Amino acid sequence: MNVSQLADQLRRDHMFMKDVTRWEVIPARPARTLPFPASMDARLAPVLEKRGIHALYTHQAHSMEATARGEDVTVVTPTASGKTMCYNLPVLSAILKDPDSRALYLFPTKALSADQVSELYDMIEEMGVDIKTYTYDGDTPAAARKAVRQAGHIVVTNPDMLHSGILPHHTKWVKLFENLKYIVIDEIHTYRGVFGSNLANVLRRLLRLCEFYGSHPQFILCSATIANPKELAETLIGRPVTLVDDNGAPMGERHFVFYNPPVINRQLGIRKGAIPVTRSISGMLLKNGIQAITFARSRLTVEVLTRYLKDMVRDPLGNAGRVRGYRGGYLPGERREIERGLRAGQVDAVVSTNALELGIDIGALDACVMCGYPGTIASAWQQAGRAGRRQGTSIVFFIASSAAIDQYIVNHPDYFLHQSPENALLNPDNLYILLSHFKCAAFELPFEDGDGFGNAPAPEELLGYLSDEGILHHVEGRYHWSAEDFPASEISLRSAAAENFIIIDITDPAHHRVIGEMDRFTAPMLLHENAIYMHEGRQFQVEKLDFDACKAFIRSVDVGYYTDADLNINLSLLDIEKEEPFAKTAKAALGEIKVTALVTMFKKIRFDTHETLGFGHVRLPETDMHTTAMWWTLPPEVAAKIPSDRLKNGMLGIANLLRIVCPLYLMCAPQDIAVVYQVKSPITDQPTIILYDNCPGGIGLSQKAFGMRELLLEKAMQVAEDCPCEYGCPSCVGPVGEVGEDGKRTAIRLLRELTK
Repeated sequence: MNVSQLADQLRRDHMFMKDVTRWEVIPARPARTLPFPASMDARLAPVLEKRGIHALYTHQAHSMEATARGEDVTVVTPTASGKTMCYNLPVLSAILKDPDSRALYLFPTKALSADQVSELYDMIEEMGVDIKTYTYDGDTPAAARKAVRQAGHIVVTNPDMLHSGILPHHTKWVKLFENLKYIVIDEIHTYRGVFGSNLANVLRRLLRLCEFYGSHPQFILCSATIANPKELAETLIGRPVTLVDDNGAPMGERHFVFYNPPVINRQLGIRKGAIPVTRSISGMLLKNGIQAITFARSRLTVEVLTRYLKDMVRDPLGNAGRVRGYRGGYLPGERREIERGLRAGQVDAVVSTNALELGIDIGALDACVMCGYPGTIASAWQQAGRAGRRQGTSIVFFIASSAAIDQYIVNHPDYFLHQSPENALLNPDNLYILLSHFKCAAFELPFEDGDGFGNAPAPEELLGYLSDEGILHHVEGRYHWSAEDFPASEISLRSAAAENFIIIDITDPAHHRVIGEMDRFTAPMLLHENAIYMHEGRQFQVEKLDFDACKAFIRSVDVGYYTDADLNINLSLLDIEKEEPFAKTAKAALGEIKVTALVTMFKKIRFDTHETLGFGHVRLPETDMHTTAMWWTLPPEVAAKIPSDRLKNGMLGIANLLRIVCPLYLMCAPQDIAVVYQVKSPITDQPTIILYDNCPGGIGLSQKAFGMRELLLEKAMQVAEDCPCEYGCPSCVGPVGEVGEDGKRTAIRLLRELTK
């Protein structure tokens, strides 16, 4: 059965359609093209024509024209619209015209680097010219590195390798830095938050070294659809850019199905779980031979769904290779094998976290199933774009969980279909991040009195501080590195935490093997002792977690349950930056807090029924994070009139409402912020609702929320008042079983007081 036949069958299925809140058909769109521009080297035309390309899509031609004018360019078009041509053609043209020219390609992941470089190889081989293209990352053999440094026309790498493997050793890369003509940065929408703030500073260091070596490279940046691509690109590179967003690529017909699992307990507002529904829809696609990708929000959900789907297709020998899981933490070799299997049609179903959102070529998939809203509209369109990449009919299912934001989306599909995507936010001048890169820059090249660091603020103050701390030595107008350690090795670009945990399988005593890795913040939740760790649907029990050595030792088991841990969070005040009254006697404040996280217990959850089988204790050290926060303190005279139980329910309702509206109006992912309520807060001694940036140092979301603090409360009240439920539901203040029968009324009453 093909996609069109399946769509017709489902639309005639009354039982299925009663839970569909919208079935949107996005019509096919033809290509719009322009002739090859004059700036393109003539030797490229026969290679393109051999591939059936006789003209460029409008966005490809416009970006080449802007590049030829010497402008920095940002190209913003959907997944699979041919963005790689926007940088490959100008780069290859420049090298064909001047063999000394060099280019540096940056991709957010090694997988994407490997994937994109293969397309370049093919084009260069067909031309029969000597343009050396090398990938330089952690997997590059030591013997090959010298050749890359000396002879590479195009060096393909990732931000982490540029940060720690290229910039600190720039004296070995003289040929590259002296002749660098283009810097290509793909998938810039992924550079948000901590990762983006770090990359912006890595680029400041890169441009500082280019200036030292006398080169002035142009930037070509590419992004999937986000609301502020020009602003993001300019913040990343610290220079004005030309925006190209006139997408000329064709698109096949796409069916978008919004599915809300049925309510199974109307009194409590409880719906059928998103996982069982996703399992049955993904299973239906699998049985009908429709190659599909299923996206889930967490590693645990990926593993549970992978296990369910593998069980459907096991052969008599127990093999289930037609179904694969894919997520961060799998080793690179395993991920490449899965990607190859998808391209070759050997894998019928893959269950992934957002790791496969990026433009890795996984072939033409016909369907996409989203188990829950991925957190941003941009991300959701990226996931949906993985289906129907070759102009055929495709189908996308959005399965809503009972989470409030999922319920909002599934009940307001127009918001999803027509709202502009989110802003990508980053803060390169975050002091925590900036100071780290100042150290790296000083190690790479001494600062002279009066030197700047890109457009970073107050460089002389930071240099003075580092000099006072004995890290830099100021002599004859120059700041020299004087510490012993190697600063780049201490900084992780992707988080503000230390190194990852290695996961070691000790099932075979004679042969221990590393099967994955996990970041420090997630490890206590998923790798505590006696946890069931799942990998490609297989179960392992954690025998030991060595926190100091960053190692987890696991053993293969086969049990009928999985585990899920509870995380306790405590907040304490470090500093108040601003405090302002509003709504007569209420107060809003902005400041810095310490967030202490501790995992204390876990529960065992049975497969199939998802019932809780029991609990266990976790004994691990707590982890601390310093971040920025803003908070609303309720008027004391209003809080005094409400019994404490009702006040608690009302504040929980407001916190749930803010979790819906804040990501929408701050234009960020829900996981970028946290909203908590405290009936008697240690910070203010009053009933308080606290919003904080969910990453060390903060990325400016709390400051933005403080500036729109009254608007956020008004929007929260609007969501509550517009929701038709009587006592509360997952679409507004939360289900009545969570907030109580008085929760919705109390939340609206408090919000009215706060928005007077």
